[in-house]
Amino acid sequence: MKSTPQTVSEEALRAITRRTFFGRTAGGIGSLALASLLQRDLHAASENPGLADASMLPKPAHFPGKAKRAIYIHMAGAPSQLDLFDHKPKLNELNGQDCPESLFKKERFAFIKGVPKMLGTPHKFVRYGQCGMEMVELLPHLGSVADDICLVRSMFTEQFNHAPAQLFVHTGSSRMGRPGMGAWLTYGLGNESQDLPGFVVLTSGGKTPDGGASLWGSGFLPTVYQGVQCRSQGDPVLYVSNPPGMDGAGRRRSLDALKDLNEIQLREVGDPETMTRIAQYELAYRMQTSVPDLMDIAQEPESIREMYGVQPGKISFANNVLLARRLLERGTRFVQLYHWGWDQHGDNPGNDLREGLIRQCGDTDRACAALIKDLKQRGMFDDTLIIWGGEFGRTPMNEDRTKNPKLIGRDHHPHAFSVWLAGGGIKGGTVYGETDEIGYHIAKDKVHVHDLQATILHCFGLDHTKLTYRFQGRDYRLTDVFGEVVKGMLA
Repeated sequence: MKSTPQTVSEEALRAITRRTFFGRTAGGIGSLALASLLQRDLHAASENPGLADASMLPKPAHFPGKAKRAIYIHMAGAPSQLDLFDHKPKLNELNGQDCPESLFKKERFAFIKGVPKMLGTPHKFVRYGQCGMEMVELLPHLGSVADDICLVRSMFTEQFNHAPAQLFVHTGSSRMGRPGMGAWLTYGLGNESQDLPGFVVLTSGGKTPDGGASLWGSGFLPTVYQGVQCRSQGDPVLYVSNPPGMDGAGRRRSLDALKDLNEIQLREVGDPETMTRIAQYELAYRMQTSVPDLMDIAQEPESIREMYGVQPGKISFANNVLLARRLLERGTRFVQLYHWGWDQHGDNPGNDLREGLIRQCGDTDRACAALIKDLKQRGMFDDTLIIWGGEFGRTPMNEDRTKNPKLIGRDHHPHAFSVWLAGGGIKGGTVYGETDEIGYHIAKDKVHVHDLQATILHCFGLDHTKLTYRFQGRDYRLTDVFGEVVKGMLA
């Protein structure tokens, strides 16, 4: 999976101008979209599909992997593991008491000041499934599939602010400029659909994640691998529809002319990104018929819509989960879902661990469980990997930003948090790792963010140390120079 260095003459390098730079980085597939597919058969007969088209063809893995596709559900804002997955009776006993100085004296917090109070959970925990997995009662639907998931209670990270922590989880670096996980997977394995992108992004919750589009960018990889953001309301992809006053035949001629001009530039300059640009134009062209049909979830049987809790035509997490399943069914390799609203600091009633957490669980629990059940009945569960989690955890102490005793919330906490995985090579009905009696530090089986990334790639048959790309004189990889596959999570 190592890249082959491109041979570019000194004259070609001098021709890569400021305009070229901005042209490369000026947006995704939406901004490159052209018109309809009236002459698709003519285009399909092209004798020169090009380097970029070939780069998205399916590729062999390093070894047989169980996962063929993935849905990564990122709960942006960082859900509280202590109120969802990691029950700590001792913390309830200490509720309201001063935090021991040893826990905060040399600690950096995002918002906590002074001596914080310990905070137990206001919610009840119950056991689910034959495995007896303990989770909060606010997640009854997820509890119904507890025997299918692996709950990891021993995650930790190095970041405690949202944007760098999200970047770290999805790109392996807390700084912008690295490829997202979906970009790495499509680079390593290609895509199974000619009419849809290999990496698609859907957002909900009223806000995009703090890390922005850098979370699904291609970084230094060719831009053909970057994520394409779709919308569940309005035009699915911006600018894919025909512009006013332009018919299909005219846009097809425009596309052919642009292809000819780009090929001339490729011969003169030798910049491989030119082929990427051609491929993006053509993919956008093909998406004009494939995407509208894909996004019409009203086509789904009523029983499926009811199971997910979707509302066709509206923006919702449930709609996005069902769309993700439809994308994977049609060959997309990696779908990334972002749902904002889990940043429960307790600074207002809607952001409180009581009301806010109940609302968020109500918005997401049903669809997550429905996804697992739906994939199983379609025979897709065993080769589809599902990942659910945030960017870090929450403190065992009350942040108490407003000094209002009616509001409770937790600050950012990098030392311990929980995620769960299911499907494609993951051992179901399993709890991996544990934290100390108050959930502050990990007591057993630590899992670093790079370990999680290595394990995800392993499920696809990819060795994270061999999936590399040479950039600026060195080989880069998703896990940097770290990471170990967590075998205890694997089936």
